Amino acid sequence: MTEIHWLAATAIMTGLFWMSYATPRFFVWGIPATLGNPRSDLPALPAWAKRAEAAHKNATENLVVFAPLAIGVVMLGLSSASTITLCSVYFFARFAHFVIYVMGIPVARTLAFAAAWLVTMLLGLTILGLL
Repeated sequence: MTEIHWLAATAIMTGLFWMSYATPRFFVWGIPATLGNPRSDLPALPAWAKRAEAAHKNATENLVVFAPLAIGVVMLGLSSASTITLCSVYFFARFAHFVIYVMGIPVARTLAFAAAWLVTMLLGLTILGLL
């Protein structure tokens, strides 16, 4: 696999996260309310569903930073076994972050986030020629 493969896998995974918190809406709010416009008078969703939505938002926000760096590494001809490994670490760290966030495990969540953040920084430093 290449950096682009790992990026595609990460983007697909991130694009599927919404399903985890959208599904409980059908059970808690019912079909009409779920398919309707947002309303403030709807019953609260389970805490894990709220965390899943927050984890999805976080994954999306971080994908915006990771993606151009992964693409940049490839476009600049800087691809190596190390950068491919970094991109795979990013994928698994983001997956772990999502699962751990949904489970509500704060310290582990931060460690998974930090691992993905470190990958992002290392890819950026690679592009800048500092690694």
